[in-house]
This record gives sequence, C-alpha cells and structure tokens, in this order.
Amino acid sequence: MTKIANRDMAGMIRGVAALTDGTIRSPFTQIRGLLDHIPPGHARPIELTIGEPREPMPDFIAAKIAEATASFGKYPPIKGSSELRASIAAWISRRYGVFDIDAEKEILALNGSREGLTFACMPALGRKSRIERPAILMCNPYYSAYVAGALGCGAEAVFLNATHETGFLPDLEALSADKALLVRTAALFIGSPSNPQGSVADCAYIARALALARRYDFMLFFDECYSEIYTHEAPTGALTVAAATPERFRNLVVFNSLSKRSNLPGMRSGFCAGDAAFLDAFGEIRNMCAPQVPGPIQHASAAAWSDEAHVETARQAYRTKFAAADELLTGHFGYCRPAGGFCLWLDVSHLGGGANAAVTLWKSFGVKVIPGAFLAQPGRDGRNPGENYVRVALVQPAAVVREALERIVQLSA
Repeated sequence: MTKIANRDMAGMIRGVAALTDGTIRSPFTQIRGLLDHIPPGHARPIELTIGEPREPMPDFIAAKIAEATASFGKYPPIKGSSELRASIAAWISRRYGVFDIDAEKEILALNGSREGLTFACMPALGRKSRIERPAILMCNPYYSAYVAGALGCGAEAVFLNATHETGFLPDLEALSADKALLVRTAALFIGSPSNPQGSVADCAYIARALALARRYDFMLFFDECYSEIYTHEAPTGALTVAAATPERFRNLVVFNSLSKRSNLPGMRSGFCAGDAAFLDAFGEIRNMCAPQVPGPIQHASAAAWSDEAHVETARQAYRTKFAAADELLTGHFGYCRPAGGFCLWLDVSHLGGGANAAVTLWKSFGVKVIPGAFLAQPGRDGRNPGENYVRVALVQPAAVVREALERIVQLSA
C-alpha cells in the first residue's frame, strides 16, 4: 500500500518517527507557524487557543500544600496516598453513584491525566502482544496524548471521525462492522464531554462501546476530564454504566483530573479508575518509569476532590460565558451550546475553512483561535473532520470572552 510519510491510505499512522518528522505536530506548534509572523489586528489581542482555565483556584490549596511541605523530603507513593485515593473514591461515589469502588485496587493517582493517557497504551498493547499490527483507535479530533501513546508503543493510530452526522462522537455502528480492525485493537480512546465539540456520550453509547471492548477484549479508555464543566445536565460517567453490568469495570478505565474541574492545571494531579487487573499492570509500569505526584500536591488534591463549592462557582462563571455565546452567536457558524466542556466548535466553511478563518480573525480582529484541522488528522475516509471548524476556548474572564465573541461574529457579517 502506498505510504505518504508514516500514513497509509486507510488513514492509519504507525511509528514513533511520525512524532518527530512532522507527520504529527502539536496544534500549538502549528498555530505558531500560522500566525506568529502576522501582527494582530487589534490593540488588545485576545488569546482563546489554550484550554487553560483562568477561573480562581480553590483558596485553600496553598495552605494544604504548606501543611504537607515536609513530604517533599520523601519519594511520594506512586499509586497515590491512602488519603488521596480515599478522597477520589468518595468523590466517585457522590458524583457517579458508584459506592463500592475499591480505593486500593481500582484507583491510581496520576501526574495529570495526560501522562496517564499516554502511558496506559503500554499495558494495553501488552495485553494484545500476540496480535500482528496492533491498533489503537481514537476519536478524531483527538487529544495529543492519545496519538503519542499509540505511536510511542509501536501501534497503528486509527482515527475515527467524530462529525456533526455522528453526534461528534465516533460512529460505533460503523466500527462494529469492521471486525478485521477490532480483532487487532488494543485500546479505544473516547472523550466525553468531547474536546473540542462538547458532545456527551449517553448511557446507551457507553454501554455499546463497553460491549465492543469486551467482545474483542480491548481496553476502553474514557477521557472524562471535562466532566464537571457543564451548564445544564451533569454528563453520564462510564463507571456508572459499567458498575451496573455483571462484569463491572472489566475492560474499562476512566481518566480525570483537577486541571479543568478545579482550575488547577499547574498542579498536574489526576487519576484513573476502573479495571483492577489492568490497573495492577499499569501501576507496575508506572512504578518503573512514570512521574509521581509530589506528596504536598497529593495532600492538597485530596482536599480539592472533597470540596464542591469551588467547582460550582466556576461552573456558574461558564454559564455566564455561554449565555453571551447564546446571545451573540445563535444563528451564526452553526453554533449550538455544547453539553459539556468550555470550548466552541464553530463552522467557518463559508470563510474557506478553519485555517483561513483563524488568519482573518487574528489579522483583522486580534482574536487567536485554533483551526480545527490542527486538532485532528484525516480519518479512514481521507477527510479531516476539523477542516471547516475553529476551536474557541472560553477560558478568559467573562468580559473578555464577550468582547472576543463580538469581534468573532463580525466574520459572519
């Protein structure tokens, strides 16, 4: 089959070289290449590219870190302290109604969810070591940790387009018909709420994905890092669905973190939970090569998972921002308030696609956004599902977001 760089004609990419030869590049590297030579067209530029929450972090975090400063003098437990894992288990019970999760065997602390999502590909491939040409599947657009983990382990990265027609989630019906692919699948990454589209998987969708994982014995990795940012209904969790099945968490691991939930991206503190046998193997790999969460950070993280007041305060701030989006963007760019997350996924096909629109927004109005194609790859049908979109991260203060949206809407005039 003819190859272009490290990509085959079915939209699959394999080999760690793809991470270094330009086949796969960070969206932020790409946006710098696109815009850094262009001066902003406004005296007050507005940055809406990076998904870095700007809401206030919990006011007790600094004090909690100070309480445990002495633990900087010890190697922190790789699995997470008993205090931290108990706090996460209690949060899972409150949030998802899963009251019997085993904090010792079914939860691991992570140095931010990104490292966990990447390293988890290693034991996922280890489970399928006898399969030729193992594949790791991922929603497309995707989070860069998914593809880095897949390619770093030598698996084929297979991109499952998540489009308007599929509800901005991978088409599981189409996937279920591809048995040749499923038998060599080691893992499937799905984000819910999805980034950047903000779609939420319902119970039926999660159950179907889990059934596929069990039928073909691959790992279902559910990225729920935006689970606590919503303006109406709380998104369904994969643990809730799995807990109601006889197999419980078998073949499932969910990932979450404090970055978005608690406005603590700099803490680098997250967790994964689910399949105990998988987490046992994963924990052993992490014990050899993964970064620990520092002791004081674990102590502060336990306090953060135990508090909901600061989460609701931030959620209300996002409601204000989305109210502005409703007011200013309804009827433009195919806008519809997303079910979760803090990003807008705007259709700018009438402006020549995402890259052209991003240049125009920066050059004419001083607003910096990410072209959707930078967050995705051509899928198995050859189409890049982000080509006609831009992602707008509503992370600035409400007044700044409103001003940015007022500038953006001028593109549709």
